[in-house]
Amino acid sequence: MSNISGVQPRLRGARLARYQQVLEAQGIDAHHHQHFIKRVDQFLAHLSEVSPATLDATLIANAILELGRTHELRNWQFNQMLHAVRLYLVEVRDLESARDLDWSGLRRSSNASPSLGPEHPTTARESSPSDLLRERIHTGKGALADVRREHKVLIVKFVTEIRARGYAFRTEQVYEQWVCRYIAFCHGKSPETVGANAVVDFLNDLVVSRNVSASTQNQALNALVFLYKRVLGLPLGQLENMARSKRKVTVPVVLTQQEVRRLLSELTGWQWQVASLLYGSGMRLLEGLTLRVKDIDFDYERIHVCQAKGKKDRIVPLPKQLVDVLRKRIEDVSELHQNDLAQGFGEVLMPDALSRKFPNAARELRWQFLFPSERLSADTTSAKIRRHHMHESGLQRAVKVAAERAGINKRVGCHTFRHCFATHLLEANHDIRTVQELLGHADVSTTMIYTHVLNKPGLSVSSPLDT
Repeated sequence: MSNISGVQPRLRGARLARYQQVLEAQGIDAHHHQHFIKRVDQFLAHLSEVSPATLDATLIANAILELGRTHELRNWQFNQMLHAVRLYLVEVRDLESARDLDWSGLRRSSNASPSLGPEHPTTARESSPSDLLRERIHTGKGALADVRREHKVLIVKFVTEIRARGYAFRTEQVYEQWVCRYIAFCHGKSPETVGANAVVDFLNDLVVSRNVSASTQNQALNALVFLYKRVLGLPLGQLENMARSKRKVTVPVVLTQQEVRRLLSELTGWQWQVASLLYGSGMRLLEGLTLRVKDIDFDYERIHVCQAKGKKDRIVPLPKQLVDVLRKRIEDVSELHQNDLAQGFGEVLMPDALSRKFPNAARELRWQFLFPSERLSADTTSAKIRRHHMHESGLQRAVKVAAERAGINKRVGCHTFRHCFATHLLEANHDIRTVQELLGHADVSTTMIYTHVLNKPGLSVSSPLDT
């Protein structure tokens, strides 16, 4: 539970007694009464300069949303705040404005879209390497937190070097973790004092003791090579006596077109729209969720995917079945954006340094996310209140449930739509180079893996049992 113990009691006397009676009448457990009272105290303290009698529905809603953001309330805590304040304003103060407020809408917005945290790829680069390290030390536990605390200068220098070379945030994230794990393996000793032998011992331990995959071991190796070569200026050279994990060859899980239709039929609302876009265009999950209004080109029937993996732009097809749906979505986004502007908000997070180059662009409709969050949220660094995009967890959970309802027993996730897009295009005899371009693969060998799942003559054989 968030720390609200420091709030001065503001609910006292006859109103406190009346509120306790209301809690009892509502069947609230006696052990929870103190928490409800503290939530009301928190609300009243936030609006200390406003008379409750003058509160309108907009002011009440904004105050509750602001409390949820600034105190980083979890969904159940936010819902507790809603319940406590509603009972006080409606049952104790009998405010007409509180009765008119859409409380269920506020509750749905809380559950629908968790705010993007400091480690989310969309917002992480807003924090400097030192700020992000401070957050990880504050929230972390165990050996890695100790390493980050004792080797602050090295880790900040390491992350700064990664950002200077334009690596993706996910790469920055996992490389930093591997460096911390390596230092913890060396009992906290500085990397420059242990050398290549310690690197070999660490990589061997990953294979022998932890039984990691080849890709995981290579990821750790790349992180340490970057550390020694780019940050410490001590190239590792040839790492002899290193046990190599055997790389396994996997085939992606692909659904038939009938299975895709069954799966999509179990989705509704924005989840159906995003999932349909992922299958219809081959985009990755975050590529779909971070689309902006300007990226949809109805005239050319295409979508502009900006700064995707590898910082590469590409063009993908806009499914004709989604044209009218997306036009209506842009209308809804425009209406929501106008409401945000009227309340003094409406600013969206801009990519890279565009917020400095075009200071007014963040409030323009064309830069708004196509799938905006239902809740405003405050950035951890700038404290600016913005409306980000929908959180990916909402679609991930929905797809998992939809697959179960559709009776699909394959391992299905959001990335499965991308696999299906590529495979179904190849089944329709489209050129593999075209599919490579649409997927954004740097090497055609990456796209070639989809030929292994095609059911076409020459690429499949009949079972001897059937013949």
